[in-house]
Amino acid sequence: MSETSGMGSKGQHYEQVLEGSDTRVAQFEVRNTTLLSRVQHILHNNPTFVPVIVLVISLLAFGLIAGGRFFSAFNLSLILQQVSIIGMLAAAQSLIILTAGIDLSVAAIMVLMSVIMGNLAVNLGVPSPFAILLGFAGGMAAGAMNGLLITKVKLPPFITTLGTWSIFFALNLWLSGAQSIRSQDIDDQAPFLKFFGNAFNIGGARITFGVILMVVIFVALWYMLNKTAWGRHVYAIGDDMEAAELSGIRTERTLVSVYMLAGLVCAIAGWASIGRVGSISPQSFYEGNLQSITAVVIGGISLFGGRGSILGALFGALIVGVFQSGLRMAGVDVLWQVFAIGWLIIIAVAIDQWIRRVSA
Repeated sequence: MSETSGMGSKGQHYEQVLEGSDTRVAQFEVRNTTLLSRVQHILHNNPTFVPVIVLVISLLAFGLIAGGRFFSAFNLSLILQQVSIIGMLAAAQSLIILTAGIDLSVAAIMVLMSVIMGNLAVNLGVPSPFAILLGFAGGMAAGAMNGLLITKVKLPPFITTLGTWSIFFALNLWLSGAQSIRSQDIDDQAPFLKFFGNAFNIGGARITFGVILMVVIFVALWYMLNKTAWGRHVYAIGDDMEAAELSGIRTERTLVSVYMLAGLVCAIAGWASIGRVGSISPQSFYEGNLQSITAVVIGGISLFGGRGSILGALFGALIVGVFQSGLRMAGVDVLWQVFAIGWLIIIAVAIDQWIRRVSA
């Protein structure tokens, strides 16, 4: 009896020792992971925090480097003008990347639709509003082509849009005859095409209607993605398409609608680009595809889909614009500006990978 009770007391002692060691280990782990875990969860739940922080730091840094002229109302408004078109392309690109896809044809769609609008309104005498609406329809048709090839033919998004980029670019050259439509011809025949190039002044800042349009597009898409069932379906598809299908989401129809909406946004950007540039060239915005992806990645939207806020792409575009303007005012060669943007992309992807690894 005493032996049994002795064994029982020893067992209780061992259990208390083990419990005590487990408690100390747990406390040690908590002390060492709490800060990291908190940071990870904040960034995971608020994906726009990283680009916002980078944007603020960039503004402060270049303000110190370039002096007060960097923060002049005119220079800041100029940055907004410079990123307005790429920002719209980044909005379209964000829709695709949120579904775990990618679209290498966004800039080609934009330029093709601007060429169509210009040819109809300037060369064929079609009323400008009708020509613009036909351009919008063409953008949606181009997006539908991408979406159907991906969902019905089961082609990878990268290969599909790489192919359609070549198709749309060739159509640009064919329809335009590789010739630009001059600014003077647009002014004479269809001045409404330049509507988004108009501007108004506020305290030394020159704000174009194109900048307002970019903000409106981002706000509208943010609402669609965060306040509607369609938006929840888009995030679900990007997170896990098979699980989305099992939950009853019509993934193919949703994907096609995403590509069609992206095509429409590209067409709207095409109209705005006419006002921004002043003319219509089939070879303009040649690097728009890569620049849009750059804005999206720097903006904290995961290339693996299903995570990120479309507003991050807006901040990403602004970061690129701030870097280019700040480095230019600091006298840095264009070559090193591109070098800096490349490192921004790598760092942004590394941060995304870190957030995913820690959250796992």
